[in-house]
Amino acid sequence: MKKRLSKLWKENKSLFIFICLMLVFRSAVADWSDVPTGSMKPTIVEGDRIFINKMAYDIRLPFTHVSLIKLGEPQTNDIIIFDSVVSDKRLVKRVIGVPGDNIAMKDNKLLINGQAISYQQTSIEKRHTNNHYDTTETINGQSHNIRTNNIASSLANFNEVTVPAGQFLVLGDNRDNSADSRVIGFVPRNEIVGRSSKVAFSLNYDNYYIPRSERFFHSL
Repeated sequence: MKKRLSKLWKENKSLFIFICLMLVFRSAVADWSDVPTGSMKPTIVEGDRIFINKMAYDIRLPFTHVSLIKLGEPQTNDIIIFDSVVSDKRLVKRVIGVPGDNIAMKDNKLLINGQAISYQQTSIEKRHTNNHYDTTETINGQSHNIRTNNIASSLANFNEVTVPAGQFLVLGDNRDNSADSRVIGFVPRNEIVGRSSKVAFSLNYDNYYIPRSERFFHSL
């Protein structure tokens, strides 16, 4: 057995080293993640594979969440990827509140640190019997689209909360259809894996997984 293993190593050493380096790279530097749900519509759609910059905030010990060097902190509007202990899965959401922020929501409209956030309706999309509104939300001078239902869900309102130190308030862009901080609570800093700003590629789940070429390298 020893001889076989030794021979296997000698004959495939370069391949093994390459695989190990690739795994380390994907663990600590950059990776991609699929998005199986519509909680981030219209920004991210089902079937998108998004790039993850795992060095956006930390240099981590590979294959762990241990931060060796902190490079920065998540900012409002960042799209973050995190391993949620509460939901026991990896999630993709948008940062809405950083430590110290006071956040409230009424009828799907945010109030951040006493300031009403600007909204501008961009389109109405009808699916089955529900109307979905795509709206431009502008926070700290940065705009992104969100989606809300004509008939708001129970998630459309919450009283003012203060984001604790070392934690973040996150929301999905599909506001009436997202299990985010309104469901799982604040996101601890050490659960955050990285940041995404671009789609790598996309497959259409509703059309035989045909690639959506228009979404390749699409900026978020």
